[in-house]
Amino acid sequence: MQEEIYRSSSFIPMTTLTHEKITHKKDIFELSKNVSFKPYLEDKKHKFILFKEDCFDILPRIPENSIDMIFVDPPYFLSNGGITCHAGKMVSVNKGKWDVSKGVEENYIFTQRWLRECQRVLTLNGTIWVSGTSHIIYTVGSAMQTLGYRILNDIAWFKVNPPPNLSCRYFTHSTETIIWAAKNKNSRHYFNYELMRKMNNNKQMLSLWSIKAPGPIEKIYGKHPTQKPLELLNRIVLAATRPGDIILDPFQGSGTTGIAAFIEGRQYIGIELEKDYLDVSIKRLKDEFNKK
Repeated sequence: MQEEIYRSSSFIPMTTLTHEKITHKKDIFELSKNVSFKPYLEDKKHKFILFKEDCFDILPRIPENSIDMIFVDPPYFLSNGGITCHAGKMVSVNKGKWDVSKGVEENYIFTQRWLRECQRVLTLNGTIWVSGTSHIIYTVGSAMQTLGYRILNDIAWFKVNPPPNLSCRYFTHSTETIIWAAKNKNSRHYFNYELMRKMNNNKQMLSLWSIKAPGPIEKIYGKHPTQKPLELLNRIVLAATRPGDIILDPFQGSGTTGIAAFIEGRQYIGIELEKDYLDVSIKRLKDEFNKK
């Protein structure tokens, strides 16, 4: 395709225009033709595929060296019966069975397994972004090093106005770490430096990002317990991909990665096991489709 995409987004601090031409030759529907599982949603007009499956059933069927960028918000394994504060109330930290720790060794095996599959499908110059708290991010970093990923940055996402720590025995948890890594040491990753600088008042963008947690408007159809703000994913997509590139999210939750991909004119493959979260994703996506 030689179609130009022009973009103006309200999710970044200043208006930007992307004038890059789409030169991508790959197509997500060609890549997924060997996937035997029926998509939960397949939209050829908007270049979207959603699977209601385990990522370990889908990833091995995607051709190697085919995905330009992967965003992963994996289970954090923090559902341990503790408490936290939400909207001024004491609530359980438990997210669901999928977030219950199986022990240090099993958590590491699980993490290394999906990282290995992601590394296989990434293009040579492709990159992966993985978010997490202290409960999982060190496991991710260690597994990445073992597998030969090249770690590019660790982004500290500062959650503006975080909930207080109820126990008063720790500092208030106000950040998450996002590891940005290339496939291996030979990768020549893409970084849209000029746009990131422009978005930061013509100064080099730091690895400390102050971005508010998702507001009510991002949760009107329901919410995911670890939902990420659209502004965060919007920035990641713009920083590391070109128009027409293929983005994949193996634990897509309520679909924020896919929405950012659509807004910025990228192709998208999302994988999620929970039907409720997929249904929320589709409602959010249809809202965005209708804005075009």
